[in-house]
Amino acid sequence: MLIINAKIYTEQEMMIGHLLIKNGKIEQIYHDLPNDFNEPIKMIDANNLNLIPGFIDTHIHGANGADVMDATPEAIETMANYLVSEGTTSFLATTITQSTDKIERALTNLGQYQNIDTGAEMIGIHLEGPFIEKSKAGAQPLEYIIKPDLDLFNRWQQLAKHKIKTVTIAPEHDRDYQFTSALRRASVNVSAGHTDVNFSGIKEAVNHGVNQVTHLCNAMSGIGHRDIGVVGGAFLLEKIKAEIIADGIHVDTNMLKLIYQNIGSERLILITDAMRAKGLEPGDYELGGQPVVVTEDRTLLSDGTLAGSILRMIDGAKQFFAMPSVSIHDIILMASINPAKQVGVFNQKGSIEVGKDADLLLVDDDFDLKLTLKKGEIVFRGVSQ
Repeated sequence: MLIINAKIYTEQEMMIGHLLIKNGKIEQIYHDLPNDFNEPIKMIDANNLNLIPGFIDTHIHGANGADVMDATPEAIETMANYLVSEGTTSFLATTITQSTDKIERALTNLGQYQNIDTGAEMIGIHLEGPFIEKSKAGAQPLEYIIKPDLDLFNRWQQLAKHKIKTVTIAPEHDRDYQFTSALRRASVNVSAGHTDVNFSGIKEAVNHGVNQVTHLCNAMSGIGHRDIGVVGGAFLLEKIKAEIIADGIHVDTNMLKLIYQNIGSERLILITDAMRAKGLEPGDYELGGQPVVVTEDRTLLSDGTLAGSILRMIDGAKQFFAMPSVSIHDIILMASINPAKQVGVFNQKGSIEVGKDADLLLVDDDFDLKLTLKKGEIVFRGVSQ
């Protein structure tokens, strides 16, 4: 396949040109086609649209009626087929705090799951809980929260066939940081989340290997004038990346601006934290066995606690893109490059580079999604494409 007349965003530059795809990979990028170029069977005229790498959502629980905790291959396929419609070409299937039995069923299913050609690629697992702080549980069921347990995690990693890439923990419960240290030695991200640790605590945790913050501002200690908490830690500690749910609900739009001005696109990772109601009508749903009411723009437990989101990646990108200082390159950093580097797939995905998977999006100058390609195949067409 050949994509012609595109504004191509590589990691280094934007260029007007053409991109050749062969066997699912980016074969070549041209400023001008050579005179002896043999036209391939398939060709897409981008007509000056922006060609960018596919989004990588490293924190998503469900979509279109399916949830990771359903523990069936059909549920993951349903999610994968839906996600390409929002520009997501790869994702970490994310679990929730639940009974050991239910977590193990979900992990076993994910370990055995085979990716499908028509949908986003599951590139690993994000284990959110159960090793968290009860006072910051959010929508995580309290009765199943436990202390970090390395033997249990090792069992789970075996069941998941070593697909667990990120684990959210409350670092204050990791005695002597033995859990964190073991995971980092195994190249697993340790993300501080659902935690009440203070600034000195998060600083110490980062020095022992914590390298990420889960859904910044939500379910963690915030900025105070005498202690700046985990949120302040994300501002100041340059060793960590920070997930962000850019729906304007989990984090107010003014706070999004403050976060962007202090952290910048180099350390932010755009996520959705979406649950099964994404893509469906408002109504009654469930998350982690708990009833959830879904409105037009948010998901709530019966006590009013936010319970995941119904955010689409393309809409999170638009939320940031509406800020005057945010460029397309900044969106690519937050939604593609940073997550790819964080979960260890940047040699294959996350940027437009010869030899990498042809996971690509065509978007217009308003960031409306026109086309999604996964490994060189068209898997979603937007309006007028």
